[in-house]
Amino acid sequence: MPAIPEAKKQWYVAHVLSGQEKSTANRLSRYIEAEELGDKFFDVLVPQETVSEVKKGERKEKQKKFFPGYIIVNMHLYDEDGGLIPETWDAINNTDGIIGFAGAKTKPLPMRQREVESMMNQIKERSEEARPSVVFAVGDSVKVNDGPFEAQSGIVEEIDMEKGEMRVSVTIFGRATPVDLEFWQADKES
Repeated sequence: MPAIPEAKKQWYVAHVLSGQEKSTANRLSRYIEAEELGDKFFDVLVPQETVSEVKKGERKEKQKKFFPGYIIVNMHLYDEDGGLIPETWDAINNTDGIIGFAGAKTKPLPMRQREVESMMNQIKERSEEARPSVVFAVGDSVKVNDGPFEAQSGIVEEIDMEKGEMRVSVTIFGRATPVDLEFWQADKES
């Protein structure tokens, strides 16, 4: 096993039941508080980003997890000799919803420092400003899923991020016809 990072640099990815990331993180946080384990647990994260979408002319923002099925835990799991700390291990094993650790067959491995830094940068970048839930680019092939041109395929010609709209060239009767659509009215084709 590689050298054990110092206590506050031990970050782990815990696999949890899908769709229960927040509630599992809350249960773990309550357990930590009830058992007074604040000296062994430093942070429990459910990394999220704000995504915006425009539906029927109305802009809505919602939170989206960017590691579905996982929570990130900064905890002191191993002592200086590489042994598991029983209180920390028990807290993880006694929290409903935690399945195990990502990538661990027997003993969980802490994330590498560069992985932690990269993850923290992603969290910071993604939390600063809402991004569109679906990102289109000029030249993308799309399929219209609503309106009079439903089921037609087309190519994105222009994008207006502010309005959440795009101009798509759809072929009708052998002629290219520009159609203005809101983002939600089309899906990217693979």
